[in-house]
Amino acid sequence: MRKVRTVATTEQNLYARRRPISSLRWWIGGLLFASTVINYIDRQTFSVLGPYLKQDYHWSNEDFALVVIFFRIAYAGGQTIAGRFIDRIGTRRGLTITVIWYSISAMLTSLAVGLRSFCVFRFMLGAGESANWPAATKAVSEWFPKRERGWAVALFDSGSSIGGAIAPLLVLGLYRLFGGWRPAFIITGTLGFLWLIAWRFIYYPPESHPLISDAEREMILRDKEESAVEETAHRPARWSELIKLPQTWGIIFARTLTDPVWFFITDWFAIYIVAKGIKLEEGVIAFWIPFVAADLGNFFGGGMSSWLVRRGWPVGRARKAVVIFGGLGMTLLIPTVFTSNLFALAGLFAVSTFAYASFSTMALVLPSDLYRSESVATVSGMSGTGAGIGTIISTYLIGYVSDHYSFEPILIAASLIPLLGMLLVLLLVRNIHKGDQNLIRYI
Repeated sequence: MRKVRTVATTEQNLYARRRPISSLRWWIGGLLFASTVINYIDRQTFSVLGPYLKQDYHWSNEDFALVVIFFRIAYAGGQTIAGRFIDRIGTRRGLTITVIWYSISAMLTSLAVGLRSFCVFRFMLGAGESANWPAATKAVSEWFPKRERGWAVALFDSGSSIGGAIAPLLVLGLYRLFGGWRPAFIITGTLGFLWLIAWRFIYYPPESHPLISDAEREMILRDKEESAVEETAHRPARWSELIKLPQTWGIIFARTLTDPVWFFITDWFAIYIVAKGIKLEEGVIAFWIPFVAADLGNFFGGGMSSWLVRRGWPVGRARKAVVIFGGLGMTLLIPTVFTSNLFALAGLFAVSTFAYASFSTMALVLPSDLYRSESVATVSGMSGTGAGIGTIISTYLIGYVSDHYSFEPILIAASLIPLLGMLLVLLLVRNIHKGDQNLIRYI
């Protein structure tokens, strides 16, 4: 115990010699963004190499889907577990543990020798990566006032599209440089360890952070005090309490019915364009376009809802306005069935990913709007599990339908199902009933 106190005192003395960091919360947001970028590079390494792995191991689309499903099973179940885990042990320690886990898992994938071993290593990766979104959402609720949370969520969630855009260039470059796929998994897996150095140095709660200015700390704490319900509970709400709330189900359905569309694009886009008769090397030119569009969509959704809040709109109404835009915009995947032009495909996918990312930003920010801090990661994790279950089902269907029919029915379904998600958010995410005041806030 004395040794621990000595180390803590030394660390505090080190920070005491430094000046406060201006706008420290946005540095925190930048770290969450970088974590999401790395998270996506690690998972996209397999998807980008998919056409080569299918050829090397003589896999069908159903075989490829099986590996993806193993990742999704761990990722889906892991989000609910990880959300509770993060709420209990804290954001700093929880994200440290999980980034170490998934970085090691990514590197171990280089040892895979066939379908079964790929399934095992991807399962391990999914279990570790599942913590990123619950932890990042909780960090936003700890560090950002309501009027900025849309922007903050947009910032960290945009890392998924940036990571998705970087991965093809990085991974294919490594594949060509080393003449094989194994080094790509090793090199991309090391990125998480580099990120941990900055994370361990800079992330602490705002109440006790040694590098936050007095003005910024006061602004953050004042926003918390102005919440309709004070943050005084000593435990997270039970799962049984949370699932009784329609708001919880609205958030779960928001992701369950939209995230599978995004993961279809991230996991299958390379295989889809090859199925359209386009060479993978040529497709890389346009591969990044839907991902950059998603990045812009994150900031559009977060920025638009924050702008509406500043204009006097209730928080709930501002979030729902963006949800409507996103649900309608995703229907533009339907015209892709009528073209094989690379840039027409990339453009239509881009409009849809822009709309999806706007919708997704609202689905991610709603837990921090609605729930008390000690339950934010739990609810975010539950919605992630719903998204994972939806993605597992859709991945199996994609593999089967694309092998036995074509990708066209998949794209039509991917355009229409998010509309149902939009309607369920509008119906279920509403102001609280009197008896629920100890769990969630008015928005």
